[in-house]
Amino acid sequence: MKRLIYILPPLIILAAILWIPVGGGAVQESLSPERVPTLDLSSFSAARPGTPLRLLFIHHSCGGQLFADAGPEKGENCIYESYPEGGGLRRLLRAEGYEVREASYGSEVGDRTDIFDWLPKFRDSMEKVLTCKHQDIFDSGGPGNRIVMFKSCYPNNDFIGEENSGEKGDPAGPVLTPANARAAYAALLPVFAAYPETLFVCVTAPPIALRVEAEPLWKILARLLMSKATPAVKQVRAGSLARKFNNWLKSRDGWLKNYTLRNVVVFDYYDILTGEGESNFSRYATENGTDSHPARAGNEKAARAFVPFLNRVVRRAGLVGSEDVR
Repeated sequence: MKRLIYILPPLIILAAILWIPVGGGAVQESLSPERVPTLDLSSFSAARPGTPLRLLFIHHSCGGQLFADAGPEKGENCIYESYPEGGGLRRLLRAEGYEVREASYGSEVGDRTDIFDWLPKFRDSMEKVLTCKHQDIFDSGGPGNRIVMFKSCYPNNDFIGEENSGEKGDPAGPVLTPANARAAYAALLPVFAAYPETLFVCVTAPPIALRVEAEPLWKILARLLMSKATPAVKQVRAGSLARKFNNWLKSRDGWLKNYTLRNVVVFDYYDILTGEGESNFSRYATENGTDSHPARAGNEKAARAFVPFLNRVVRRAGLVGSEDVR
């Protein structure tokens, strides 16, 4: 018993030391981002369309903040009238004559927005997507939504695995590897091809913040013993995979290389928020760089870029008359 009394305090101290959080904070990125040529839209006018067009945006938190005006948080289910980090995109689109609609958390159309959710959503519920006015309120008639924007959130850039363009992926996932993500997007194209009069705008997922959390000392020691990669190494690798995947989405030689219709385009929100190639990670992270939700400056920059982009692609898709095309 006396021996236990002598041994117990050092064991308690050792256990306490092993549970002390260690590390965390900013991570140094050593990989150089690679940017690729994208769709050339210079032959199409960026002026506002002369025809009103209904637009549905399917999104969660980051999309809601991109759409919102800057101001105190007001709204629910990530459909915000105003938000401190608001980018003001909804207001800019309305000024161009678009009829803006949204679906997000709490609705059948908007509730699931991860990469592997898009195929079942568009394949099985397209009529609801095309008639959605707001959440679970639907049109009873009329032209419906001529433009459908859809965006996954930043966890969908936290890739694992290896980059292997020849690997066959599973469109259902569920593991977020580049191959599975490519397969999921490739499977969407036959679905979109069946609706040539609707413009589908894929908005790339925002980047993650380059930061790792502190962890107990025992985890660090165990990882060293098992020769496993550190969280910092894993995150830098995930960023590199995210850059390559989003490059594939928007590249002229990527996702849409063999797609002959003009009703699918990609807006690279990811690239804008990485400082347009300064990093593979967010240059507009909030909460002192720890939160991947974009800051107001990043959202406003993306909103300003999106409006002329959309005005051009609606002309390219033939949603407005030829007299508007240069």
